Amino acid sequence: MYGTLMDHFGQTQIMDRMSRHGSKIVKVVMQPGQDLFARTGSMIAYEGLVDFNPQPPQLGRIASSWATGEGVPLMTAVGQGLLYLADYGKEVIVAQLAGEGLSVNGKNILAFDASLQWGIERVRGVSMLSGMGMFNVVIRGHGWVAMTAKGSPVVLDTREAQTFVDTDALVAFTDGLQVQPRRTVRLGGLIGRGSGEAFQLGFSGQGFVVVQPSEDERPNFSVRG
Repeated sequence: MYGTLMDHFGQTQIMDRMSRHGSKIVKVVMQPGQDLFARTGSMIAYEGLVDFNPQPPQLGRIASSWATGEGVPLMTAVGQGLLYLADYGKEVIVAQLAGEGLSVNGKNILAFDASLQWGIERVRGVSMLSGMGMFNVVIRGHGWVAMTAKGSPVVLDTREAQTFVDTDALVAFTDGLQVQPRRTVRLGGLIGRGSGEAFQLGFSGQGFVVVQPSEDERPNFSVRG
């Protein structure tokens, strides 16, 4: 029985800094000096000596910005060993940045290397469309990022054609893409399920967009003074 269990559910081969263990768990190889930011409460297991700080001081400069809704509670993980992360059974996506940037919905962030540059930035064009702001966490540099999606995500290549995405289903996109907002009317709004207005973002350029099949229940738009 042990051999069968290990064949199907045992550890995957250790290779990269981050890798998927199945479709819903991220495995992180922890080394001294390679600190990690991870969503608070996402640790499900670890091997070796790994410590966690739920209130890292380096997050203080940006914590107040998250009060408006585009935030994600983070903790730091340090040490040596193997760290396993998950977020309530959501699908996980692992990406390695090689000097480029990634704009991620805060609700979809699972973990990223602490050595990466990051901050909260307004998604261009949305305020012109809605009079309100959509804010993502933009991560740049060289390192690893882990994200989550509600259901199996799809990655769309924006080089092939202009790609329009419902803002509620948007997980992440390559920083630097040209963004064109669009407003349409939802059919549901015609039968009493709200105002009927819907917003899409059109992306074009060299890069990709990650979309989840389940729309987020909470609005991405938040007023910023």
